[in-house]
Amino acid sequence: MDDSIFEHEIRVGWGDCDPARIAYTGKLPMFALEAIEAWWEHHLGGGWYQMELDRGVGTPFVHMSLNFRSPVTPRHRLRCKVWPTRLGETSIGFRVEAFQDGTLCFEGDFVCVFAVPIELKKTPPPDDIRTIVEAQIRTGAGPSAAR
Repeated sequence: MDDSIFEHEIRVGWGDCDPARIAYTGKLPMFALEAIEAWWEHHLGGGWYQMELDRGVGTPFVHMSLNFRSPVTPRHRLRCKVWPTRLGETSIGFRVEAFQDGTLCFEGDFVCVFAVPIELKKTPPPDDIRTIVEAQIRTGAGPSAAR
């Protein structure tokens, strides 16, 4: 795997699981969103709360697509690789690939729109955010392509 891609580790707990002893389906998008917020926190010094309250910019999701590859369990930490895939005039795309013990468990693509929170009106990303995101964009195959 590419060591330069941001990685967020999640401890999957017993309470995250269904009677089949695997993570509830609904938890997987939540894990992915947690990893995306951790990406923001890593690069901006704060997550969505700080972005909205301190910077006056929100990033509501307008698209999510997930492919399930292998069950997620509490046996190993879930390591989520996260990177931006595109930056438009008012939107940003993210890729998340989640692994346990080296096995790809799920992968997904997510799109957010930059918005003024109170008005729910699209807006371009602030210049400093644009600069940070542009430096991190990766197109093409990610770590799962090596499978």
